[in-house]
Amino acid sequence: MKSNIADALSCSMRGFRLPRYHEIPDVGLYLEQTTKYVNQCIHPLGFEDVTSSMIRNYVKHGLITNPIRKQYSANQIAHLVVLALLKQVTPLEHINELFLILNQGGTYTVPVAYDYFCEEMENILYFRFGLKESVEDVGVTSSLEKEMLRSAITAVSHIVYLNRCFQILAVHSNEEK
Repeated sequence: MKSNIADALSCSMRGFRLPRYHEIPDVGLYLEQTTKYVNQCIHPLGFEDVTSSMIRNYVKHGLITNPIRKQYSANQIAHLVVLALLKQVTPLEHINELFLILNQGGTYTVPVAYDYFCEEMENILYFRFGLKESVEDVGVTSSLEKEMLRSAITAVSHIVYLNRCFQILAVHSNEEK
């Protein structure tokens, strides 16, 4: 039974991929379209949906910039995807600080930072779910900021793993009855 559960766990994450920055619609999505898009990105990880009112609150509190003509750009959508995942493990004010730290001095553009986040998220998730032998180094620099982000992503991956374990155990328990 143990190997069945391990197989089910690894299969449940196989093929998971966050969209890269160039794949995010940049035609300007309205609030409902943005909400739907972000939820499609995070749904495979089993987290609760982001709502339109949550997004409005993020704008109100300065976590993402105001939409232009009520439309959200790729930059804002990328921030929302990251926010939706990191809010599972850290308070919103810490996420805002992390955004400020990572963007300090404009070291990385949003596309570069977002794609790094996606690569690191998949890297750690695949390792956690047994789809890789080890966690790879992503990126070329080493810094406190990078370690902070990796720690947050690792925490998210552990929550995803634990929740998925409980889901699979419940299915196996029901099958045995």
